[in-house]
Amino acid sequence: MKNVILQANLRETINKASRNKIRNEEKVPGVYYSKYDESVAFDVDEKEINPLVFTSARNIITLKVKGKEDHECILKNVQFDPVTGKVLHFDLLGLKRGEKFQLKVPISFVGNSIGVKEGGVLQVGFHKLFIECLPKDVPQSLEVNIENLNIGDTIHVEDLNFEDLNILTPADAVVVSVTHPKIEVEPVAEELEEEMAEPEIVGKSGEETEEEQENKE
Repeated sequence: MKNVILQANLRETINKASRNKIRNEEKVPGVYYSKYDESVAFDVDEKEINPLVFTSARNIITLKVKGKEDHECILKNVQFDPVTGKVLHFDLLGLKRGEKFQLKVPISFVGNSIGVKEGGVLQVGFHKLFIECLPKDVPQSLEVNIENLNIGDTIHVEDLNFEDLNILTPADAVVVSVTHPKIEVEPVAEELEEEMAEPEIVGKSGEETEEEQENKE
């Protein structure tokens, strides 16, 4: 897990008007919170927070706010503008060295499944797992090997084991499986005979049938 520094400015006024003013200046308001320290409201430049939000990588952030002590934390919650997709607000969760914390980590599926090669369909139940670990042990992703999955095989959470962390997602939850492909049912003989027995619609000479008109429309 990479360590990055985030430079921030302390927010003295906390209300809707001040947040709008900050955003108009191409900055993003944020809040640091922890059960060990008092909360801190701050703002950062968009160019500083965007690389930490728009990435699949997990980072331990050292928050540096003028007038406050440094804090080690992780990105916890992010609010986006529904139209532009810009970051409107974010929260940082404080960490304490030597104490475990909980977070979601993406799954990385490794290998080409035998069942998929034979025509099966890969069904993914989870793209992230909820885990608990020390800050120093947070992985970028959790690798799950699917090479030996045949059609009908399933990997549950209880089948997984990773060093230095506990998985909190329910043990019986399906992480990934390979299912049988959907088979289109061929029409039975009676249906084929009925289709063949249906009269052909023919219009008068020089006129188009209703079906031809509808097709044009």
